[in-house]
Amino acid sequence: MKAPEPGRPLPASFFARPPAEVARALLGARLVRRLPDGERLVLRLVETEAYLGASDRASHAWAGRRTVRNASLYLPAGHAYVYFIYGLHYCLNVVTNPDGRGGAVLLRAGEALAGTERMLRHRGLTPPATRRALAGGPARLCQALAIDRALDGTRFGPRQPLALLAGEPVATTEIVAGPRVGVDYAGEAAAWPLRFALRTSPEVSLPRVDRPV
Repeated sequence: MKAPEPGRPLPASFFARPPAEVARALLGARLVRRLPDGERLVLRLVETEAYLGASDRASHAWAGRRTVRNASLYLPAGHAYVYFIYGLHYCLNVVTNPDGRGGAVLLRAGEALAGTERMLRHRGLTPPATRRALAGGPARLCQALAIDRALDGTRFGPRQPLALLAGEPVATTEIVAGPRVGVDYAGEAAAWPLRFALRTSPEVSLPRVDRPV
């Protein structure tokens, strides 16, 4: 599909594609969080992971599983799926694939572009915090942007609490891939190279990946 102009909201058709394709294409995109008081927090996405749905043992939709917790995975592409993990943290995903197939992309890390001071407060940090410490990892990203289960099922859009905007094009040579994090239980799917990152970004979470796509 034709790439949207930088700064334009990503249309629903952008997300209605295979998760791995969307995960790569989201690198460099702008994730916008509009807070209740109107302040906008903006991250440039530098790391994502694809979860393929029913065929992927690492996916919450593996084998077509449907629960109250994962219901938002089956919403139309372009909606948020937010879940709570380890009794401590939230993780933000965007639903992908044609409607009802349970695919998603986990938004793993971002570079702060606007609202940095507010994000630091949300994270309980003070300057000079490292760039990775702010939003380098899915739990840190959600804490920095004040994302919790209240946003589960939200449609990404320009007048919504969450939006995804097109960024500047990213060259394929700048993208690296590797296995996803924390999915050792998933058998052969644990080794699938479905984690994507910008090669030189200091915000990418650990362990880093270095395999060209």
